[in-house]
Amino acid sequence: MKYKHARTDKRIAMGAIGTLMAMSGAMIWADDSTATPPLALRKIMQDMDKNMLIMADAISHKDWPLVGRIAPLIAEHRQPPFIEKMRIMGFVGTSIGKYKAYDGSVVEHAQAVGRAAKSNDVQGAELKFRTLQASCDSCHSEFQKSFVAHFYGKKDAAQ
Repeated sequence: MKYKHARTDKRIAMGAIGTLMAMSGAMIWADDSTATPPLALRKIMQDMDKNMLIMADAISHKDWPLVGRIAPLIAEHRQPPFIEKMRIMGFVGTSIGKYKAYDGSVVEHAQAVGRAAKSNDVQGAELKFRTLQASCDSCHSEFQKSFVAHFYGKKDAAQ
């Protein structure tokens, strides 16, 4: 008997998710403006970029307490809302494993920079920061241009 209720609950949940996705699609189509509203991911990336710049400056000035405060902001960055995340996952498609691995790499390396900063490990912090930057650059090289073209209809990813 318990099993029957679990299936019903699952159907209700799936129906609710489908309704939400249909509603979001309808709202997008109902918007007749020519400008595409930015995804929440854009603001998340802008915040991460700002924090990376602050971290780079703090490392160059050997300001380890600041590096230690900024590292978690990068490692624990916000995530897009559920519906947007589903759209992104649909776009990324079969490369979702690689996309998630890049995000995991950013988390891992930002945490490592924070640990190195807390222990005043100058070389470690600098090395881990370069590795963190390389993770960001690799993801952007692979996904950014096609992502911007897909979601914003622009051929140039310099947004």
